[in-house]
Formats: sequence, C-alpha cells, structure tokens
Amino acid sequence: MSTKTPREADILRPLRQTSRTYYALVAIAGLAFGLFILGWLYQLWEGMVVTGLSDWGSGGGVTWGVYIGAFIWWVGIAHGGIILSAAVRLLGMDRYMPVARLAELLTLAGLSAAGFYIIVHLGRPDRMVTSIVGHYHITINNSPLVWDVTVITAYFVLTATYLGLTLRYDVSRLRGELPSRFSPIYDLLTIGYTEREDPVVQRMVWWLALAIIIMAPLLLHGGVIPWLFALLPTYPRWFGGVQGPQFLTIALTSAISGVILLSYGFRRAYDWDHIITDDIFRGLLLWLGFFTLLFLWLQLQQIATGTFFPPIDLEVAWVATLEHPIYILSMSLVVGVLAVIFAQTIRPTLFSKPRAIVCAVAILTATLLEKVLFVVEGFFHPSFEIYAATPGVYVPSLIEIASVTGTIGMVTLFFLGVGKIVPVVELHAIEHLRDHEETVTHD
Repeated sequence: MSTKTPREADILRPLRQTSRTYYALVAIAGLAFGLFILGWLYQLWEGMVVTGLSDWGSGGGVTWGVYIGAFIWWVGIAHGGIILSAAVRLLGMDRYMPVARLAELLTLAGLSAAGFYIIVHLGRPDRMVTSIVGHYHITINNSPLVWDVTVITAYFVLTATYLGLTLRYDVSRLRGELPSRFSPIYDLLTIGYTEREDPVVQRMVWWLALAIIIMAPLLLHGGVIPWLFALLPTYPRWFGGVQGPQFLTIALTSAISGVILLSYGFRRAYDWDHIITDDIFRGLLLWLGFFTLLFLWLQLQQIATGTFFPPIDLEVAWVATLEHPIYILSMSLVVGVLAVIFAQTIRPTLFSKPRAIVCAVAILTATLLEKVLFVVEGFFHPSFEIYAATPGVYVPSLIEIASVTGTIGMVTLFFLGVGKIVPVVELHAIEHLRDHEETVTHD
C-alpha cells in the first residue's frame, strides 16, 4: 500500500487530468444512453406496443416489467447510497470518509435515473400534466403512486441540500485551484459564505444525516415504495409485512456494490491508492456480506411461509418463482458472493480488489434480476387467476433492455461530468487522513 500523504492536489487531479480512457468512457456511456433515447423516441412515436408490455389478463402479459423493476433497482441504489454517507457522519465511521461523497453523488444519479423511468413508463410525457389537471381529485387524493413521487422528490431535495452544504467548505478553500470556466457554479455554491458558518453547517449536516437515517426505514425504501406492493392483498407474491425490510436490504447491498465499483474506478484512474485504501474495500466487503446475509434470510422467511402449507394462491405464486431460472440465477449469485466474502473473512489473504469488483457486479446483477422477476411474477399469479388457461408470457423488448444499459450510461456520464467540476472526495477526508498519518508518524 502506498505511504504517500494525501494532499489537496490529489483530489483535484480529476479536474485537471483528462486521459484517452476518459474520452473512451464518455463515448461508450454516451452511445449506450443515446441508443436508449432513440428507442424511447421510437416508443413515443409508435406507442407502448413496441415494448414487451401488454394488458394484464387476456392480453397475455403484464403492464409492469423491466421499466418498473429497474426503477425499484435504481431507487434502492440511491437510497442505500445516502444511508451509507449519513451513517459515516452519525456513527463516526471516519474510515469511510473518502468514499462518502461518492455515495452521496450515487444517490442523486440513481434518483435521476429512477425519475426518468417514471416519465418513460407513462408512455407520453404530457401525462405528467394531463393526468393531474382535470383529474386532481382522482389522481392526487386516491393514487398511492403520488406518495412514491413525493418521497423520491423529498429525498432528492434532502440529498442535494446535504451535498451542497458540504461542498461549500471545499469550494471556498480550493477556489483558486478550481477551473475558472465553472466559476458561475462555484459562485452559486458559495453564496454568502463565511468561515464562521463552518461549525453551523457541520451541525446542519449532522441533523440532515439523522433525518435521512430515520426516513429511510420509515418512509423510503423500507416504507412507501414497498407499501405500493405489500398492501395489495390480491397479489400474494407481493403481499406481506416482510417487503419493507426486504427492499431495504436489497437497497443497501446494491448501494455498497455501486460504491465499490465507483471507488475502484476513481482509485485506478487517478492513483488514489493512498486515499481509497485496501482497508476501505475490505470494510465495504464485510458490510456487503452482512447485508447480503440479511437479504438471504428475508428471502428464506418468504420461501418458508410461501411453501409450508400456505394458502393456495400464495403457494402457486412461490412455486412459480422458485422454479424460474431467473430466480435461481439471482439467488445463486447472491449465495456465491456471500461464500466468497465469508472465505475472505476467514482467510484474509484471499482478499483482492478484482474479487471485490466481481462480487459488486454479481450483486447488482442479482438484485436487478430479482426486482424485475418480483414485479412480473406478481402480475402473473394474482389471487383470482381468471385467465388461468392463458397464463401469459412476458419477454422484455430490446427497448426495455436498452433502458437498463442506457440509464447505466446516464449515471456514468453524470460521474464523468461531476468529477470535472467538483472534488468527489471531501476535503475533510483528506485533512483527516493527513492528520492521522502525521499523528502516527509522530508517535
């Protein structure tokens, strides 16, 4: 491991250096996002018929599929990301300070991708207005989806405020070394700034972090979003009190995996071995193993109640799920990751960053597959299968598949862009690491 002492110049390196690899990533991510935009424009022109979605029942398919499954996946990644960052501040987990801002940025990027899915799935963007104007008493007062949009918007505002407050300190102290072409952005971030506000901002950030930690299990990925499914008794695959904790564990495993990938990417690109250390990756893997274990335990809870002398409708839904190749694949990936992390815990010499990357990719793949199947199987097996003779088939279209790669490209472009404007590692983290190393050297 590098023995270099972290300096301000290190976290400014992404703003100053642009390699061929950077441009290649921009091109690849832009192509993925562009192809999805073209597919979406085609969908707007021809209608939702070009997707794999169809009317539930005699239509032989489902009204929700990859779009809603990926929406849940991105929201989970977003919520888990800000929970990680808030936990670092509330619990004094200074070890993870270098990756806290990456987690915050992942929240904004994930929520943006999730919000985009809402617009795409509406079929026509103008429905964002026409479904409310003239139908307010129906769509607002009676639709549970309104709460979904409300909490996501509230979380976005909270996270943006949280991030903006911490950026004020960094931008004010590094202003002379930041790119002059982005001066209007820096002026906006530091309006009215004085050094006297620093302790006040720290207290405000602490309270925001506390609010985020409280809201997460009560209203966000442990509350409102799973309630949209769990409170529908005619859909046995969705119904039940375990959905809140299940969604929350999926969010945290997905977010940790996303932070691992981002941390590795920035570390390798900008020689940050002395900032994002191996110790951080080991710690993130341990947390990933813990929440993966919770995820599997809650899956076992559902399987046990869904297969041990359950009501007929619940048994049909769970038997269909357990026999599905996608479910078998997703659970196999999760079990495999848990086995790898357990082995590395027993024998630390087995740890390597490439293995950490493989674990992160496997978890993200597994959670995406599980969420899509969760949505689809819920529609296929309701309590009253009045169309049992034609159970229906759902095959995602190329446009729906492109939406996943497209939103991943969108999030990648977000990080590539933000990394050129503001530091993605907090100045406080650098100061803490430097003080720690100087204390160790002195001792």
